[in-house]
Amino acid sequence: MGKKVKKEVEPPPKDVFDPLTIESKKAATVVLMLHSPEEEILAKACEAIYKFALKGEENKATLLELGAVEPLTKLLTHEDRIVRRNATMIFGVLTSNNDVKKLLRELEVMSSVIAQLSPEEEVVIHEFASLCLANMSIEYTGKVQIFENGGLEPLIKLLSSPDPDVKKNSIECIFNLAQDFQCRTMLQELNAIPPVLDLLKSEYPIIQLLALKTLGVITNDKESQAVLRDYQGLDHLIKILETKELNDLHVEALSVVANCLEDMDSMALIQQTGGLKKLLVFAENSTVPDIQKNAARAITKAAYDSENRKLFHEQEVEKCLVTLLGSESDGTKIAASQAISAMCENSNSKDFFNTQGIPQLVQLLKSDNDEVREAAALALANLTTCNPTNANAVAEADGIDPLINALSSKRDGAIANAATVLTNMATQEPLRASMQSHDITHAILGPLCSTNTSVQSKAALAVAATACDAEARTELRNGGGLEPLVQLLHSKNDEVRSHASQAVMVCANDELTAAELGKLGALDILEEINLSVSRKNKFSEAAYNKLLNNNLPLKYSKTGYLSSSNIITDGFYDYGRINPGTRLLSLKELCLQEPNDQRAVFLINNKSLDISPPMEEKTSEVGYGRSISSLSSLRRASKEKSSTGFSSPTEEKSESSGRTTIISKSATKEKGSRKGRGKKEEEKVKEEEEVLSVLKLVAESSPEKEWFPPPDPDFYLYVCEVTKSILPIVSIKEQIEVLAKYVAEKMGGEIPKGKLSDFSWELHISELKFQLKSNVIPIGYIKKGTFYHRALLFKALADKVGVGSSLVRGEYGRAWNEVKLRNESLKGVTGRLPAPEVYIVDLMFRPGELMKLRSGDADLYRFL
Repeated sequence: MGKKVKKEVEPPPKDVFDPLTIESKKAATVVLMLHSPEEEILAKACEAIYKFALKGEENKATLLELGAVEPLTKLLTHEDRIVRRNATMIFGVLTSNNDVKKLLRELEVMSSVIAQLSPEEEVVIHEFASLCLANMSIEYTGKVQIFENGGLEPLIKLLSSPDPDVKKNSIECIFNLAQDFQCRTMLQELNAIPPVLDLLKSEYPIIQLLALKTLGVITNDKESQAVLRDYQGLDHLIKILETKELNDLHVEALSVVANCLEDMDSMALIQQTGGLKKLLVFAENSTVPDIQKNAARAITKAAYDSENRKLFHEQEVEKCLVTLLGSESDGTKIAASQAISAMCENSNSKDFFNTQGIPQLVQLLKSDNDEVREAAALALANLTTCNPTNANAVAEADGIDPLINALSSKRDGAIANAATVLTNMATQEPLRASMQSHDITHAILGPLCSTNTSVQSKAALAVAATACDAEARTELRNGGGLEPLVQLLHSKNDEVRSHASQAVMVCANDELTAAELGKLGALDILEEINLSVSRKNKFSEAAYNKLLNNNLPLKYSKTGYLSSSNIITDGFYDYGRINPGTRLLSLKELCLQEPNDQRAVFLINNKSLDISPPMEEKTSEVGYGRSISSLSSLRRASKEKSSTGFSSPTEEKSESSGRTTIISKSATKEKGSRKGRGKKEEEKVKEEEEVLSVLKLVAESSPEKEWFPPPDPDFYLYVCEVTKSILPIVSIKEQIEVLAKYVAEKMGGEIPKGKLSDFSWELHISELKFQLKSNVIPIGYIKKGTFYHRALLFKALADKVGVGSSLVRGEYGRAWNEVKLRNESLKGVTGRLPAPEVYIVDLMFRPGELMKLRSGDADLYRFL
C-alpha cells in the first residue's frame, strides 16, 4: 500500500463573505433584516417578529411605529414558502390592532392575503390568512375589499378544511361579510348554506355557534330559507333544540327557526314535526331571557298564518305571552308584545287579552325604554282596532294618560302606534271626552309637525277622530293645530294626504274653523288636489265641499251653484264669478272699497241693527263702508214706500239715497222736494262732502270700532210679508208659484221676452252704487232686477220660509232656481215612489210658471 497523501483544503474564494452569526436583542434591528435578500434571514426575522407580536398589544404598536408592516406585506408573495408562511402568521396576529388594519386597508394588500387561501398552500398559512381576513372583515371598508377581491369563494371552500382553526376563522369572516346585503346575495350564488350546515355537526361549540349566527343572518332572505329547508337544515335545528347539552346554542337556533317560519313550506314542515309546540315549551319553561325572546319572535313569525294562530290559541299561547310581559328583560317584553300583536288577528285571542294582557301592556307604556313603549303601543293598537270592548279596557286600565305621553316619544313608531290607539278609542264619545280632559289636542300638535310620514298620517287621523266636538275644534284652532294640518295637504304621500283631508273635513263642521282653514289656504290646496287624478281622494273632495258649504259666498263665486241644503243666511253676498287662485274679499273689505266700474256685489242681510244715535236721527254711525243710518229711520222710510206702492225710478233713487249712506240735513230735505238748485243745491253738496270727510276720518281713526254689514229694511219687510203669505199655503207647488210672483213684483214685474233689452236694470244698479257710495248693494234696494238679481232674492226668501230651492249661475248674466216636485197624482200612494222631477222657476217672463228641466222653455230661460 502506498502512503496516504493528505488532501489540501482549498481556501474560500476571495469575493465570498464569511458567514456571520449574530444575536439581536432589539426589535428595530430585526425589522431592518426584513429588507435582506437572504431567505434564511427573512425567515428567522419573521419568526422573531411573530413571537414578539404574540406577547401583547404594545408590541404590535411598536412594530407599527418601527415600519415593519410595509416590508412584511411584500413578503406575503415571496417565492420561499417558509418566508411566506411566517409573514402570513405575523399578519394573522397583527390585524387585531386597529391601526395596523387601517394601514393595511390603505396599502391594499387584500389580494395578497386572499391568495394564501389557495388549496396548494399548507394548513398553517390557511389558518393565519383566514384569521387575518376575519379581523379585517369587522370594518365595512375591509368587507368591501375582501368582497371585491373575490375572498368569499375560497373562504367557503375552507369550511371543509380538516383543521378546526381554519373552519373557525373562515366561518367568522363569512359571518361578518354576511351583514352586507351584496355579500348575502353572493353567498346564495356560491351555495354557501350546505357547508355552513355541516359545521353544525362540529365537536367545537364555537364553530357551531358561529355557523348558527351566520345562518341567522343569511336566512333573512326568502331564497336562503328555501335552500335551508331543502338541505334538511330544519332537522338539524330541531335536534339542537331537543338536546339539553346544547342549551348554549338554543338562542341562536331559535333565531334561525324564527326566520324560517316566514317560509310557508318551512312552516308546514315545522308543524308536521311538532316544532310549534316545542316553541311554546321553550317560551314557557326557559328562564334564559334570550331564549324566551327568540321563542316569542318565532311565535310572532308563525302567528302570521291563520292555522298557526288557531293552533297556538288551542295551546293557550296567550297565557304564556302574558307571563312573558312580566319578564325583567326588555327584549323579552318587546318580543312578547309583538307576538300579542300578531295573535290579535285571531278574534278569540283578542277577546282573551281584554282582561289579561291589556293592563300589563298599559304598564309597559310607562317604561323608560322607548322600544318597549313602541311594542306595547303596537299591541294595544291591534287589540283596540274594531274592538270597542278592548278600547274601554285600555281606558279602565288608566291607559289614556300614558298613551298621550307616548305622543312625545323619541321613536316615531311609538308615536304612530299611540296615535292609532287613541284614534280607536275616540270612536266612543265618553272616551273621547276623557281624552279631551287629558289635553289630547295640545299633545297631537307635535306629531302633526313630524317629518315622518307614518306619524303624520296617524296624527292626522287622530285629529279626524277627536275633533268631532265643537270644543275640541276650538282648542285645535286656538292651539295652532290647523296650520300644520293644512300643510299636510301638500304631502306627496297618499295616505298622509287622505288622512289630512279627512281631518280638514271634520274640522270644517263649524263656521269659525272653516273660515280659519280658508285663511290658511286649505280651499286652494284642496282645489288643486282635486284637479289631479292621481292625488285626489274621496276625503279631499268631501273636505273641499264642506269648506265651501261653510262659506257660501265663496262657493257660489267658485262653483256658481247653491243646493237646496245650502241655506243662505244673513251676511251672504254674491260677488260674481271668480277665477281659480283668486282670493274672495270679505264683505267688510268690499264695503270699505270706493265704488268702481266692477260688477255690483249683492248682499242678503235680514239682521236688525238698532244703533241709537247720540244726537238727532240725521247723525250717522260708521259701518256701511263709511257710514250707515239708524235702522229706525230706515224702517220708517220703508213703511212709507210700501204704503204708496212702487215709485218712479227718480223717486226710488232719492229714497235709496235717503236710506243709506248719508242721512244729513240736505238729504232729508231732498226727500220733500228737489225744486231749488242754486245756492241750496251747492250747500247740500258741500254739506255732504263735509260729512263724508268727517266720517272717513272717524273710520280711519277708530279701527277698533265694531263693524256691521249694511242693513236692508226692505228685505226685512219682504221676509215678514212672505212669511205671512207663504207659510199658510199647504201645497209646495203653490208656495213656489206665489213666491215667484212676489219676487218678480218686487224686482220690476213681468218682462215680455221681446222687451227684455228695453228693461234698463243696468242704469238702476249704477244709480244705486253712486247713491250708496259703495259697490255693495243690499238686495232689498233693487227695484229693477234681471235674472240673477231675482234668482238670488227667490233663493234667499225661499230659505227663510223653508221652501227647498237651488240657485244656479249661468252664462251672460243668466241665473235661475231649480225646485224638486213630486207628481201630485201620486199623493197617498204607498211603496217606492219615483224620484221627484226638477223644474225651473220663471221669475221673468211668466212669473210663477214651472218649466221642466231641459224642456224647450227651460232652455230658452237658462240660455241666450
